[in-house]
Amino acid sequence: MLDGLLTALTPLNLLMVVSGCLAGTFIGMLPGLGPATAVALMIPVTYALDPASALIMLAGVYYGSVFGGSTSSILINAPGCASTLATTFDGYPLARSGRAGTALAVAAYASFTGGTVGALALLVAAPALAGLAQGFQSPDYFMLMVVALIGVSALAGAGRVLAGYAMAVLGMMLATVGTDAISGLPRLTFGRLDLIDGFSFLLLAMATFALAEVIVSVLQGQDQAQAEPTRDIGSLRLSGAQASDLAAPVARSSILGFLVGVLPGAGATIASFLAYGTERNLAPAERKAEFGSGSLRGVAAPEAANNAASTGSFVPLLTLGIPGSGTTAILLGALIAHGLQPGPRLFVEHPEVFWSVIASMYIGNLVLLFINLPLIPYLARALRLQRRVLFPLVVLFSLLGVYLVSFNPVDMIIMAAVTAAAVVLRLAGFPLAPLLLGFIVGGYLEENLQRSLLLYDGGWHFLWTRPSTAVLSVLALILFAVPLVRAVSAPLKDRFGR
Repeated sequence: MLDGLLTALTPLNLLMVVSGCLAGTFIGMLPGLGPATAVALMIPVTYALDPASALIMLAGVYYGSVFGGSTSSILINAPGCASTLATTFDGYPLARSGRAGTALAVAAYASFTGGTVGALALLVAAPALAGLAQGFQSPDYFMLMVVALIGVSALAGAGRVLAGYAMAVLGMMLATVGTDAISGLPRLTFGRLDLIDGFSFLLLAMATFALAEVIVSVLQGQDQAQAEPTRDIGSLRLSGAQASDLAAPVARSSILGFLVGVLPGAGATIASFLAYGTERNLAPAERKAEFGSGSLRGVAAPEAANNAASTGSFVPLLTLGIPGSGTTAILLGALIAHGLQPGPRLFVEHPEVFWSVIASMYIGNLVLLFINLPLIPYLARALRLQRRVLFPLVVLFSLLGVYLVSFNPVDMIIMAAVTAAAVVLRLAGFPLAPLLLGFIVGGYLEENLQRSLLLYDGGWHFLWTRPSTAVLSVLALILFAVPLVRAVSAPLKDRFGR
């Protein structure tokens, strides 16, 4: 941990923390551009950095965008991302009643506490999980990938389990294009050298999240200027009585958020809603009536939970190589693009990366609190930026980011085709995060499957020969069955009653 702290405290990495947090806060404040888009937009910037600095910056962008999303939620009732939606329930009523400064201060302090609690818990949980997983072999890795892919049912959302699986399979199909990792032979390249290395992760990430988000927003008529934000924000200070009243809800929500964030597929959105509902149920009768009309607890709980969950999502990402959300799926791809494989071996082979990221989270939360809190009144002016100005900038940065990495015009054509397909899929109700996850995990899943079959003479008994593999196989079956049973049983309950 001390080595990681020293790495995080180098001048370059301190600059990465500050710039990542500021960039994430700014992008997260803009309605419609969430953490996934923020991280995707910043990936090209990290290609000139070493892996530790790159991940430190992207992590700062991630929790910085979650932090910044609360500003637009409170000031104009337009959440910057889904995880700050619950903040609008009480944040916007507080702003309309002239207490925007108080609401923003509560959000900032709760976010800082949630992120700090999450970082401390990550310090304890990550080495424990990594230590247990150091004995993993190819069959275990294969089943871990299967568990990660099955977890897309949670990423897909209620009622879209089969759509999530379909998109994951499509992502794995895209991952087969290029050179086979075991045999070294080209596959599905149709004789084109441009496809010999397969599709670019950055290209897919930009097309499916940044460009598709812009086009869908325009097609759905969301390109109009946002509502005018509150001009008079007011004081950002909290009284001692307010801080004392919010201490317990923030502590409970931080712990709850971290635990939910550790679960693959759960994410910060579920954590924020769960914390909001929990605090509403635990509140005294006179305080319960305030929820929905301007409760400070209604702002503090989801903000503490979503930041703790964002930190908690790094536990399965760093220790097992399983992304817990669409954003961490993009981070997984970014790590692989930098030549690192998240998982049990990361803790042993690249401890400077592993520990420096954890150490940077402490620093990042201080940066978010002590730099962004005074800048909130000035950063809030960005909310007046009309989308007809913002969207062309997003398109420009996306195209430049991909082209400047490969300098291949064919990538622009592929990017346009992927964007068009992503828009159609979005409008048809298909989730895009499972597609990206399937693309990222597909190559490693296939490689470990081939090794496992070679190790066990072509037999499938490797699924239950080792105890760790057998446990993961049972877990995969449970995760696969539960959403399907719910999807089948829900219509029957509606028809025949309970």
